[in-house]
Amino acid sequence: MRFRKTHWFIGLIVPLAMAGFLGLDFLRTPQRTVYAQFPTVSIPTVTSSPRGPYIRVLVTSTEYDPINVRSGPNSTYKLVGSLLPGQEAPALGYYGDYIQIEYPGGPGGKGWVFANVVEVYGGPIPLLEPPPTETPAATNTIDPTLAAQFIITVQPSRLPTYTEPPPLNIPTFETDLGTTAPGGLPVGLVIVVLAGLGVFLTLIAILRRG
Repeated sequence: MRFRKTHWFIGLIVPLAMAGFLGLDFLRTPQRTVYAQFPTVSIPTVTSSPRGPYIRVLVTSTEYDPINVRSGPNSTYKLVGSLLPGQEAPALGYYGDYIQIEYPGGPGGKGWVFANVVEVYGGPIPLLEPPPTETPAATNTIDPTLAAQFIITVQPSRLPTYTEPPPLNIPTFETDLGTTAPGGLPVGLVIVVLAGLGVFLTLIAILRRG
């Protein structure tokens, strides 16, 4: 009898327990999945500052060589670096045909480029004062002993001294036309007399033979 009551009690408790668990599962509130959350704090607005004037190295169809960056506005100043075609740098001002730019390799972080090989953007740039002329770090001196080896001394000529001869005295003769014979007689008369004498002597000789 006791065994039957115990079996009946267990059979009643088990369905009640299962019904309780099922009821709790239906009454449980479902959780929602949160994918993103917007911040509740205010986000500061980022405002870009103006860039200011800058240069850009010109790119041509025939030349792609870098341009020189010097320490001053002249080709005599020291070369401090170079810029490739298409590169940009902030422009600070100009003097003559050169533009000063920000360049870390130059003195004071600045350098100068030739204006004809760059283009200026972002507005006009001011006129600047030229920097002081560079002085060489070491003064070139000439060793006098070494320089004396290259001095050429011209030796005097040993040829005999040439003395110009005196001018030649060429005598001049008077031209005698021969119009008169010695004694003042005309030459033609003398010839006629001699010719007549010859003819006379010839006739005498012929007569003597006859």
